[in-house]
Amino acid sequence: MDNTATPRNDPYASLRFKEFNYYLVIRFALVFALAMQFAIIEWKVYALSHDPFSLGLIGLSEVIPAVLLAPFAGHLVDRREKRGILLKSITAYIFISIGLFLLTWDRAVTGISTQWVLNMIYLLVFVGGIVRAFVSPSNFSLLSLLVPRALYANASTWSSSAWQIGGVLGPALGGLCIYWFGVHWSMLLVVGIFLAPLYSLIQIKPKPIHYQEKGETFFQGLTSGMRFVWNTKVVLGAMALDMFAVLFGGAVAMLPAYATDILHAGSFGYGLLRSAPAIGALVTMFILAHRPLVHKPGIKLLAAVFGFGLCIIIFGLSRNFFLSMAALLISGSLDGISVIIRQTILQLKTPDDMRGRVASVSSMFVGSSNELGAFESGFMARQLGLVTSVVFGGCVTLGVVVTTYIISPAMRKLDLKP
Repeated sequence: MDNTATPRNDPYASLRFKEFNYYLVIRFALVFALAMQFAIIEWKVYALSHDPFSLGLIGLSEVIPAVLLAPFAGHLVDRREKRGILLKSITAYIFISIGLFLLTWDRAVTGISTQWVLNMIYLLVFVGGIVRAFVSPSNFSLLSLLVPRALYANASTWSSSAWQIGGVLGPALGGLCIYWFGVHWSMLLVVGIFLAPLYSLIQIKPKPIHYQEKGETFFQGLTSGMRFVWNTKVVLGAMALDMFAVLFGGAVAMLPAYATDILHAGSFGYGLLRSAPAIGALVTMFILAHRPLVHKPGIKLLAAVFGFGLCIIIFGLSRNFFLSMAALLISGSLDGISVIIRQTILQLKTPDDMRGRVASVSSMFVGSSNELGAFESGFMARQLGLVTSVVFGGCVTLGVVVTTYIISPAMRKLDLKP
């Protein structure tokens, strides 16, 4: 296909590249399976422990290796073929899921203490965090090799939407499958879903390596991504905004406790609450594919995160199931806007030979904020109570947005034209 013949204002332009369609399947199915797995494990862990803090420990178990290994992973990804690294990572995820499947099988853990089962779940989640350190930069770097630069913004919209929808549909189906089939068979379904990204990745040909040796020391290579982010203020601002918003607005991590103890909705209600953000994200995907955020995207990013914080506060205070669902639905839509804008910023502002390292920095400060947010929410729930901790997190999110607006003129003047 002639890349120059693809109209830049075509909302489906990037979808006309066959390998990019396979990439979207990978992007969606991978995060769908991981998010579904996370939701099932959250429910199982809470059922075993009846302690909100134990939900936070799940996130902490994953985020520690993901953050510690991120600089090395980005350094390696920039120097290696991205498809091969991603192929090994997905295979590793399949084995981890099989392990979690066995741990949720009552017959397999008969005679084993509850604490031992919990510890083994945390251990497998920890191993998953190691794998995740390599998945994020590989995924990010691969996108730029599948479409021309003129379509980065369009491709980022579809990629971010696939990630966002998979991230909220996965937990939704996880919660519903717990109700329909139970935890054990739901985990077996996760193992099967992981085969979809594995198959799709095989359909993509190996890609060239753009890295150019610059005579850097090993330490300089590891830290160059951090230096780039620090010196590129609009990238730094977008990452910091999203990181703090997700870190303190991590109410979704407490959904098992909310569904059980606050809204008394059971596993079916838990699945519906998990599904609410998916509806908002789906609406966001179609709107932004046809109406890209090119006019004052920085202001729109700040407004979206501010609205997200308000939704978290409303959810925290609500005792009505439908009001809680509405708050989560709108929060999903607003979160989708912020994710798409941030991913477009990274794709357009990052040099080709630094994509792995910059993506690793993003995974450290943004991707890992979900798990750190879960730990923060679990810790604060133990200290302040469940409702107070969620409302407090939403208030902090609002404060972060206001502070970013005041101190970041680059964010207010942001332009996303390629």
